[in-house]
Amino acid sequence: MVRILVIDDDPYIRDLIGLYIEREGFELVEASNGQEAMDLLDKLQMDLIVLDIMMPEMDGWEFCESVKTVYDIPIIMVTAKGEPQQRVKGFELGSDDYLVKPFEPRELIYRIKALLRRYHINSSHFIQIDNVVIDRRTCGVQNGDRTLILPPKEFEVLFKLASSPGQIFTRDQLIEQIWGIDYQGDERTVDVHVKRVRDRMAKLEVAFKIATVRGLGYRLEV
Repeated sequence: MVRILVIDDDPYIRDLIGLYIEREGFELVEASNGQEAMDLLDKLQMDLIVLDIMMPEMDGWEFCESVKTVYDIPIIMVTAKGEPQQRVKGFELGSDDYLVKPFEPRELIYRIKALLRRYHINSSHFIQIDNVVIDRRTCGVQNGDRTLILPPKEFEVLFKLASSPGQIFTRDQLIEQIWGIDYQGDERTVDVHVKRVRDRMAKLEVAFKIATVRGLGYRLEV
């Protein structure tokens, strides 16, 4: 699932943005200032950041510059500062897009989706591989006239692998992105879920397989 970090010291703005983000099926993470957000980045992988500028402790300028020197994460600045020089400063520090308050929340969602596409991060509810459709809204996998509903965690494993065919995902990456950084189990959890997904996909006779990459992890091969 796409994870979006919203950083703003105004809880009303966070609630408003978060409402639209969660309605799109994205995972929402919130922070009230730049320092709190930096701490979260040490623990969680974020796919995109929505960033206010005027905040206590660490403002948006300092946060953006610090993040872009370490992470390759798309950033949308959302701010009351709309002067051209402010926009230029934002882009110079690494911001990918800029939206001035007050704004239409749906425009922010369109900008988020466009930026995710630019970074090749899958934000769709659907993935289609050959004749197989993988539907996040129902946790269903359809091949022709046959449909199979997967348990949520098994579905997320399949969706994550199918979102980037050929890319290797380590067990640690899958645990962090699906079970979360605070998960207390071990790597065997991933192996068990992959085996179950393989068994279910074999029954559907899909045109792809989940391959084990020895010593590394798993990837989906078409």
